Amino acid sequence: MPELPEVETTIRGLSTYLQDRRIARVEVRREGLRRPFPPDLAQTLTGARITGLSRRAKYGLVHTDRDVTMVFHLGMSGRWRIEPDALEKHDHLVLTTQAEGDLASAVLALNDARRFGSVDLVPTDALRLWPAFAALGPEPLGEALSVAHLAAALKGRLGPVKVLLLDQGIVAGLGNIYVCEALHRAGVSPLRPGGKVKRAELARLVPAIRDVLSESILAGGSTIRDYAQPNGELGYFAANWRVYGREGDACLTPGCGASIARVVQGGRSSFWCPACQR
Repeated sequence: MPELPEVETTIRGLSTYLQDRRIARVEVRREGLRRPFPPDLAQTLTGARITGLSRRAKYGLVHTDRDVTMVFHLGMSGRWRIEPDALEKHDHLVLTTQAEGDLASAVLALNDARRFGSVDLVPTDALRLWPAFAALGPEPLGEALSVAHLAAALKGRLGPVKVLLLDQGIVAGLGNIYVCEALHRAGVSPLRPGGKVKRAELARLVPAIRDVLSESILAGGSTIRDYAQPNGELGYFAANWRVYGREGDACLTPGCGASIARVVQGGRSSFWCPACQR
């Protein structure tokens, strides 16, 4: 599943082609993805100018001058294809920008083979109240994610810290890969009860979360299954994974070398080093 760095990479790629551009044509090529497309999707976006693009958790936001925002989620296999040579059967929504001045028109296709993604239209001034956003915690790359916030959110919690960090109400947008990697960098076991993580350890964990996400964004994300950047290039952060997917391999922490372990928590695999994560 595309996680936060992949969505951020997608938004940055789309911005080159959509920012301040007008949508000349909208082609809806099926009834929907995980749920139906908004019935007025084509009518609302056709002729609209894109005023900005942003991200909230794992959602991409495309803002328009019609005071409405298109919110998309890439699901398990979604990606945007820019200037495809030809449309494919899994290109379910196609946007064509208007040629203006020296700028030629551009075609952008939302491709989702497994159709677990979604597209919604939300009034821009009501985004904070939209049900999918209303209960979200702070963005992990923003200042609102602090040691104080995590200490308060984890206080007295008996559940494993790994599972708690995947709770979108505690931190918005954190996914399995990056929680595993951040906990390893901070030296905290994914098995530790959240309420037992000390403040000094949280002081290592907060920057570790920011660092691993930022590094992945710079690397174009991690290529999992069908994910690719909008320009078709594959993300290569997977080459920098220290624990994720490395069960049985040696820990890369200098002077360690213990075997990476794996356990299933909340239906997801957690990878960690039992020697340097306590």
